[in-house]
Amino acid sequence: MTVLKVEHLTKDYGHGRGVFDVSFNVEKGEVYGFLGPNGAGKTTTIRHIMGFSKPQKGQTSINGMDSWKNASEIQKTLGYLPGEIAFPESLTGTEFIEMMAELRGLKDMSHTNYLTQKFELDPSGSLKRMSLGMKRKLAIVTAFMHDPEVLVLDEPTSGLDPIMQNIFIEFIKEEKERGKTILLSSHIFSEIDATCDRISIIKDGRLVSSFVADDLRHNEDKTFEIEFSTKEEFERFVNENNSKELDVIKTEFDKKQVKISINDADINKFMSIISDYDLKFISEIKFTLEDYFMKFYDKNNDSNADNGDSNRNNDDKNTINGGV
Repeated sequence: MTVLKVEHLTKDYGHGRGVFDVSFNVEKGEVYGFLGPNGAGKTTTIRHIMGFSKPQKGQTSINGMDSWKNASEIQKTLGYLPGEIAFPESLTGTEFIEMMAELRGLKDMSHTNYLTQKFELDPSGSLKRMSLGMKRKLAIVTAFMHDPEVLVLDEPTSGLDPIMQNIFIEFIKEEKERGKTILLSSHIFSEIDATCDRISIIKDGRLVSSFVADDLRHNEDKTFEIEFSTKEEFERFVNENNSKELDVIKTEFDKKQVKISINDADINKFMSIISDYDLKFISEIKFTLEDYFMKFYDKNNDSNADNGDSNRNNDDKNTINGGV
């Protein structure tokens, strides 16, 4: 059952900024990862899902209700964690929690107390003087306090220390097991990889790839790094490889090393060939979500991007640093 749907969403702010023909859906009980760097279009998409902005084309919906037309009704039962947090500075954290509970008609605070303890939040202090990490914890607590069935999370662990990030990841796994439907927008590879069932990568406001996370984790294409014991063995392999047809993707003469790409179906053939040489070591290089992501964002690899992405500009950074 589809819970959250984005259909051909377009919002053009000019000068290549905005989102363009974005489509994806999140199924009930699924954690869906939305991955991209600063300026890619993640938050713009989320603002439309939340009903904060009206699409120029296309639409977004939650539980069959149009996000723009039914924004107030949707937001009553939705859990939302914004990327940028702004609290009323005149309140304490406790007063803010009480205000949110009243707005939601929440009487039983047991789940809120559980969240406060889990995330080690002391809400008694003034919001004006709270650290960024403490404010992020408060935002997490108030997003989850009414135990919503659908959650939209924009850079949820930004400002949290590594220990608290791990606690949050484990919490998301628990919520998933409880059947929650979650859209998780993040620039942190480990966070997306550890929690998400499916993932979309966005670049320049367009989706460049959408895939099942397990398909990437169990990728049939493997990369091996090999170092030969002597220069003579290395040179013999290089000279003989044309007839052996191994896919050598990198050769380092000074280190006597090669990197070879192999499909699972050809592993036996590969091992048979390599056994004829005297090796110092052979090791598999694991293919990661970050490796796959960089196929679309590495300036030297734009030809690998699909959906016509190679025709767009190459102003993106080679690292992800921050949300949209």
